[in-house]
Order: sequence, then C-alpha cells, then structure tokens
Amino acid sequence: MEMCLTDPVPTCLSSTVHYMVCEAGFEKKANHANNSVVSDSGEIYWRTITEHIYYEEPDQTLEYVKSVRSVGPVCESIHLYLQSLIKEQFEDQFVVWFQWTNCSEIFLEMFDTIKGPDATAVALSLMKLTSCLERALGNVFLLIGKDCPFLLRDLVASKELATVFGRSVMDVLRVFIGSPDGLNLRNILWHGFASPQEIPMKYLSVLLFLTAGLGQLLKNYLLQTQSTLIHRPCISFTHLEELHVFPDLNHNLLLLAEKIVIKSDIVLRTMVPFWISAVASFQQSRYADCVILLLPQLETGLRLLFTTVNKCPSRLMTAESSSLYTTFDEMLAKQLNNEEANKLPSLLGESTMEFLWDFLNHQEGPRVRDHLSHGECDLNDFPREIANSMLAFSLTLLCRFSKDADVTIKEHIALTSLMASANCYCSQFHPIPRLKKQVLNCIKSINSWSDLPPVPEEYVHETAGSGKEDDTPCLCVIADIFSQLQPYLPQDLKLLGTSINNLLTEKLLTELCSKHLHILFCPRSVLETVVVLHQISTQCHQVSCQVISTCQTRHHQWTNKSLRSRQRHNYTRMRRSMAFLSLVLQLILIMIMLELISIHTVCEKNASEYQQYLKFLKLILQYTENLTTYTSQEKNKWDETAQLTQKALLKMRTFLGKQLMLVHLAHQRT
Repeated sequence: MEMCLTDPVPTCLSSTVHYMVCEAGFEKKANHANNSVVSDSGEIYWRTITEHIYYEEPDQTLEYVKSVRSVGPVCESIHLYLQSLIKEQFEDQFVVWFQWTNCSEIFLEMFDTIKGPDATAVALSLMKLTSCLERALGNVFLLIGKDCPFLLRDLVASKELATVFGRSVMDVLRVFIGSPDGLNLRNILWHGFASPQEIPMKYLSVLLFLTAGLGQLLKNYLLQTQSTLIHRPCISFTHLEELHVFPDLNHNLLLLAEKIVIKSDIVLRTMVPFWISAVASFQQSRYADCVILLLPQLETGLRLLFTTVNKCPSRLMTAESSSLYTTFDEMLAKQLNNEEANKLPSLLGESTMEFLWDFLNHQEGPRVRDHLSHGECDLNDFPREIANSMLAFSLTLLCRFSKDADVTIKEHIALTSLMASANCYCSQFHPIPRLKKQVLNCIKSINSWSDLPPVPEEYVHETAGSGKEDDTPCLCVIADIFSQLQPYLPQDLKLLGTSINNLLTEKLLTELCSKHLHILFCPRSVLETVVVLHQISTQCHQVSCQVISTCQTRHHQWTNKSLRSRQRHNYTRMRRSMAFLSLVLQLILIMIMLELISIHTVCEKNASEYQQYLKFLKLILQYTENLTTYTSQEKNKWDETAQLTQKALLKMRTFLGKQLMLVHLAHQRT
C-alpha cells in the first residue's frame, strides 16, 4: 500500500519539550561534592536535591523550568558518582534499598546501562524503571489509601504518598516523571516521542538513585508506623494459545527484519535503533524488552499514518501541557476530537484494527500496553507468544507501508506467511467472538452428558413411580418454540421438535458462529445486548457443569453404597429431568446465536422497543440464574426446576409469537 509519506521531522519533541529535556538541565554549571548527596554508607541526602525545587508565589505551584535548570548540576554529580562505582560497590550500597520495589534485580541491571554508551539501552531502562517504580509507589499508596490512581501523574501528586515520603520529595518526582510540565520522561518515552539520542543518560542515573532514596525513607516510615508493605502480585497472561496468532518468527525472517525496518515509510530515521534493538531482544529471548521497545514505536508509526491521512501533521509532535498527546486511544477511535471521521481505521482495515484492539484495548484481552507500562507484569517471565505476535504484526505493518521495499523482501516466503496471517486476523477478545466461544463451549459440555455413567437398572426399578415425572408440558412448549425458530435457520438443518439431538445442535451452532459480524465501533445498544446474552450463556454453561459434577458424584456414591434412599430418588429424578433440560439449554443457545447474527438490527429499535427487548432477555437471564441455583448440589431441586422451566418457556413462546426478536426484524428487512 502506498501513501505519500516522508520523514517529516528530525524530532517528535515540540520545541518546548525538547528544550526542557535536552537543554534546560545543562545550562547551569556547578560542582557538587559526592558527600553532599550521599554518605559513605549510601545514605541519600534528600535536602541537597529538594532545595533545588522552586515554587511560584503566592500559590506555591511548582516552577518546572527553573527547577530543572537548578537541579541539572546535581543530576550530573549523581551520574558521575554512580559511574565511578564498580558493580560490587553499587550493589553493596544500594541493593537493600531497591527491595521495596519487589524487583531489585531489574534495578541492579540498570547499573550496567549507565556505564555504557548505548542510548537505546538508556531509554529502555528508563521505561522499565518508571513502570516498576509506578507499581511500587502504588503499593506504598495502599498503606494509607484504598483506590490506587491509574495515572502516574495523579499517584505522585497524592496526599497519601506525600504522607509517607514528604511533599518536597514527591515534588522532585513530579519534576522528573509526574507532570507534562516537567521532564515527563515516562510519557515521552512510552508514547514514542523521544528518540534514543534525546534522553540524557544522567536522568537514568538520577531516577535510579532516587528510587534507592525512596527505599530509605520508606524504611523509616514503616518502622515508625509499624506497618508492613504488601506487594500486589503480578498479572498472569491467560489465553496464550489465542495470543499465538502468527507463525513462529524464524532465523531467516529475523535477519530480514532489519531490511524491512530500514525500508519502511512509517519508521522515522531517528527511531531505527529502537526497532533494531527490539528484534535483537527477541533473538536473545528478552521478550519483555522486545515488546517494551516495540509498543512506543508502533504508536509512533501509527501516529505518522494518522497525521498524514487526517491531514494534521502538527499532531506528530508532543503536545504542550495544555492539550493531550495523540496516543493509541485517539488513533484507534472512530472519530477525531472535532467529531469528524477518523480516516485511519479504514486505511488500516478491519483485520489490523481488530488485532490492535485485541492486544491493546479489550478488557478480556492481554492489554499489553497497560500492563507493561504500569508495572503489572513480571518482566523476567513475559510470554514469548505475545512477543512473537507483536513483532510479527509490526513487521507486516512496516512492510505494508513500504513503497521502496525490494520485491525479494515482500515476496520472501516467510514474510508472505506472516502477511496472510495478518490479513485474515479476526478478533479473539471482542465481546462478540467471546460470546461465540462461550456458546460452543457450552454445547460441547452438554454433549458430554451422554458420556456420563448410566443409572443402574435396579435403581430405576427401585424408584419407579416415585416423584413427579410428567415433563410433557415442557416438551410440548419446547416443540412449539423450535417450530417457530425453524424458518430462520439454514435450510439444510431441520429442528424436529423434541427429537433434536445434541450433535445436530452443535453443527447448527458452529455454522451460526462461523458467520462474519462487523465488530468495530459497536454502538452501545449492541454491546449492552451482547453482555446480557453472554451472561445467559455463562449461566447455561454453569448449569451443564453442575449437572455433570452431580452425576459423577452421585454415581461414585452409588458404587460405594453411600447414597441414602432420598438421595437415590433425587438422583433418578435428576437423570429423568436431564432430557428436557438438555433441550431447554440447546434452545436457549440457538436463540442466543440467532439474536447474535442479527445483533446490529437492535439499533433500529426505538427506545421503548429496545427496553422491552432487554426486559425479555433479562427474563431469560433470571430463569437461567434460578436454574443454576436449583441444579446446584446444595439445592438439587428437580421438581421445582420443571415448574420454573414451564413458566419461562411459556413467556419465551409468547414473546416469540409477537415477532419482536432481532432475528424477526432482520428477516423482515431482507
């Protein structure tokens, strides 16, 4: 795909931000002896640092530019001091003061970075440091507060942290990482605005130093208050098999990656080192590092496309403090801030948008950016599957927007395989595909009922004639409802009332689930409806699991001859009830899928019709919730289950007869 893309700027930092980061802290020259900032034993003298923070009169708001200018020489002294240490000295002095972060080894590794000239490693270390520090500060916040702020800016400005560390100390952090008016090192790196050469190494040294200093202050606070710091556990990525959506990146393709990066029109020349380092990190099995480097550059590349296609080139730069940065949230939205249509989604296409939403935004997805940037992941145990998918996807995107790439590159067999995977990607974590998966899991569970151990023949004779056994009313209504639904099903699948079998239902549901539905930017009414349908499906699955568990438990008790007489009667009643219960659950699943494939017609209902429709769905939800209660091992109320089902089925049949379901509306329209 070709676009008129050029390398528009030598920097993505606005003039104000560039001055603050690259110049302000170097204007003032002064020497600070080592013993003015740290003792021989490693105690950090905070006052030497805090006295360089300036405030405006009369409201005492932070004066960021003046503070950065003043603290610059102190930063230089701290940097030179750390560089003068050998690793053993650094560890002896500071290792104990990093323990409060719960990832001491990450901070100790950063010492090697400040001893070397690799600018990319400095930026990577700063991104890791700020995310780990944010997580640690959140743990401290929870010593006093309840709901930890989501944004680092709000966290460092909180009264809770000021209580623990002191307001002047937290103001130092605000100058470095906690405000768009300050150096704002965390945001300009994580959002892909700063190139490797634009981040002074001394700021990494200072933040490493300050983190140790915070550990010293925290120790004093914990001793004074006799408190214990609790570390929140790291998140665990689930659904890893669903996240491995591209072929494994092999050696040949990784060798090709550098050429792809250099030829791509959406890689700024100043950012090339980040891309090369990301590929190298993957090769070295440093998967967290790979993704941390990739995410900001992916954002930068998409920002270049966004500003080009929407004709707003100025938004490629960092915004000033009075306005918001152009980030993933806006670039992946349907509309721009001025309510005009965002042209980037149509340029990228459905598959690309669905991948980005899956990996970055959907609540049930991995939300890679959020978890990494807020320090919620174990950086030493990051899944290869996610890194493989993120790097593979990024390479396909670079290749798509690369008009100068050699034909030999674009036609490389390994790359064409990646491109094919990218072009046919379908969302895994949007509520609609999650509902489809839930429905298929549920019918598989119901199908497994046939594999349950049978009721012993002598059992049947023993309990014959006991209890209420007439399920005919339920079966008749089920047959009526199936006949009403038949016109809306594929012609080759006939639902023959109560004689329907589970395998036929699974075939039908599989076919309905295979139908493509547009899921980008679903209206609120669509999402609300899908949520209720998902809740119904979840309850159906729970009922099926309970039936399976109870059958297995009761059969085991029977073989051990530990079932009492009443339990034997109840067990037999349950086994008889399973016939109609299976049909009811299948019926509900079929209704869910018929509604789902017609889901977008819900937007055609007026407010009154929509509320009436939601009320009907919630009636079914209430029935399935009651069913879950009645079929639990604690309740085991099978006669009541039949009565409950009879009432619910009659209401379903009545509503269906009014032709008010989405499948009816869709059928009428066609």
